[in-house]
Amino acid sequence: MQDTIINFYSTSDDYGDFSNFAAWPIKVDGKTWPTSEHYFQAQKFLDEKYREEIRRVSSPMVAARMGRDRSKPLRKNWESVKEQVMRKALRAKFEQHAELRALLLATAPAKTG
Repeated sequence: MQDTIINFYSTSDDYGDFSNFAAWPIKVDGKTWPTSEHYFQAQKFLDEKYREEIRRVSSPMVAARMGRDRSKPLRKNWESVKEQVMRKALRAKFEQHAELRALLLATAPAKTG
């Protein structure tokens, strides 16, 4: 039997709420982030001012673009911590939003992709 895989490439997909671009704010480290994408992209940098700029932008698309800006130095350990940062963001998202957590749990035993 083949595993069922749930993909979500857009926030308008059936499971689009699982996307990092979906408008589910998260509170992490004492700050509220509009999306998990905002949080993830900001953590690439040590410059607090730039991180705050990313937190305050209007859309996750803009946050992602700012996260790709290589005129700003990435934190030296980014490659070794990026998965941990994403796990922290996703844990916050699903712990802080019961309806989203219920949707995720209802997908079992499917895998997300």
